[in-house]
Order: sequence, then C-alpha cells, then structure tokens
Amino acid sequence: MIDIDRAFVPAAGAVADGRIPGATLGIVTATGERAVRVTGMAALEPEPESLTEAHWFDLASVSKVVATTTMIMRLADQDRLDLDRPLTDAIPDLRQYDVANAPERRLTFRDCLAHSTFFPAVEPIYTYGDDPARLRAFVLQREWKQGPPVYSDINFMLLGIAIERITGAPLSAWPLGAGLSYGPPPGPAVATERCPWRGRVLKGEVHDENCAAMGGETGHAGLFGTVAGVLDFAAGLLDGSGASPAMLGAIRTPVYEHRTCGWERRFEGWSGGGACSPETIGHTGFTGTGLWVDFERGLAWTLLTNRVHPTRHRDSGIFTLRPATGDAVIAAADAG
Repeated sequence: MIDIDRAFVPAAGAVADGRIPGATLGIVTATGERAVRVTGMAALEPEPESLTEAHWFDLASVSKVVATTTMIMRLADQDRLDLDRPLTDAIPDLRQYDVANAPERRLTFRDCLAHSTFFPAVEPIYTYGDDPARLRAFVLQREWKQGPPVYSDINFMLLGIAIERITGAPLSAWPLGAGLSYGPPPGPAVATERCPWRGRVLKGEVHDENCAAMGGETGHAGLFGTVAGVLDFAAGLLDGSGASPAMLGAIRTPVYEHRTCGWERRFEGWSGGGACSPETIGHTGFTGTGLWVDFERGLAWTLLTNRVHPTRHRDSGIFTLRPATGDAVIAAADAG
C-alpha cells in the first residue's frame, strides 16, 4: 500500500504554515486500493469549521473533465455527436446573424475540448447581467475577438450549451455518481472566497462568477465533489469501468500541444510534477482543486484545497504545492 502519510507531507506543511486553510489528499490505484488524508479547516470565517473527509469541495474547472468532457465523450459513443463536426450541429443558432462568415461556426467539439480556438482567456460575463438565458445568448451571439489559442472557459461554456441542446436537459440531470453533484451540495461544504460581488463568504454555492450568473451549472464550472466522489471517478478511468476505449484514447492523446480532449498531458513544469510517467493526464481548478491520473503506474491522486479562502488575493503557494504533491505521491508509490 502507498505510504500516504509520506505523500501528504507537502500539503500538511502548507496548512501548518498557514498558506492554505485546509487540504485533502486522496490516492487510488487500478487494483482498488485507496487512502485519504485530511488536515486543517473547511472554513476560517464567518465561523471556524474543521475539515473532514465528508466535506464537499467546489471543484471549479475540474468540472471540465469530471463532468463536461465525460458527457461529451459519452454522447459521441452514442453517435449523438461527432467530435470533428462543427458545434453548429448541436447549436445551429451559434452566431446566427453571420452564418456565412462567423469563425465560431467552424469550430468543432474537439477544438473546444482541446482549447485550440481563438477565444480570450478571461471574460467577465457576469458583469453583463444575471439572467442565465440571456447570458447564454450573449455567449452564442457575441463576435469574439480572435487571438492565439489559449485556455479559455468559453470553450466549455459552449460545450455545456451543446450538451443541454442535445439532451434537452440541464447538466445536473446527467447521472454523476455518489459524491459528485451540481450545487448546492447535499452535505457539509468547504468555504471559498469572501466574494466582493456577492458580499459574503461563499459556502455551498459556486465560486466562479460567470457560472453563478449563468445559473450555477455550466460546462466550465459548477460541480461539487467529495474526495470519495473524485476518487471513484478516477478509479473508473484506471480500470476502464467508467470510460469506453474511445474515451480513454481521446483523453490520453494530444490534440493541441500538451492538451488532449479535455485534459492536460504531462509536460515540463506542469501541475502534476516531474516524477509521473509520460502517460499521465491531469486538470486543476481555480479554487485549489486538482486531479491527476498516471495510467502507466495505474495510479491517480486528487489534491483538494480551499486556497481562495477567505480571499484569492494572497500567495497560497498552490502552484508549487501541486507539483510537490505529485512528486511526493510518485515517490511514495515507487517506494511502496
């Protein structure tokens, strides 16, 4: 069994040093072994609350891989969409006032999954209003300024809208499994930020402003999860029970630079550390979450923190903590 106490040293140290309020590390193997360690606080304010294994984290952009990518790939398995066909197959009204020339109408599902599009990295869509239907219309009809491919939430907002159109139901209607849910979660929640826009500490409601304004469940954010729920998902990738061969091939195969369909594949300086195998994929979330899967070793780990609590405007050290944790997990696995 992996010595998870050894693997937990970087995260435990970050909590002890006051860099982050709390941290949960979970590890699972292809053979079904798993272990979890928890330390610190689920909330510092308005009332202190100790972190437990039962707490639900706002997974932020980890939603993109656990929920949206999985939904898209399963719809592809069912021949309800073709990854290499334009989004307009599902969203015929995308840029509908410039059908002949709008570049958005030529983007494919695979383009959006791999962030190989021209959308901007950040857009404060929530500042345009708080009517979810109107904001979806804004995303669909806006003439987006074109630039070089960057990681952009807009790709997954569009994928989320496509899923809604194809299934005729909100994302929350999709069966996600125990320990995964669009908010508010059905259990104790970890606090995130003291939000200047909403004027309160967020707890059990989605942190991402754009997702919140668009109704709380979108393709780019909105999913909550417990460590057990995230590990169950990862175990399904490792043993194949939660993914088809086509899906596993797509999420492991580079499409654009180091990006696969939905995920990142290991590259120099990435969040999963340098010790994992080249057959490792991963994804992080702004709130301080992350999931990495090393297929060569048959090993996955999730680091769940509340690094934005009570504010994002501080140095939490998360960008060094993640790779340090990945390297500690691999060292513990290789030694065990």
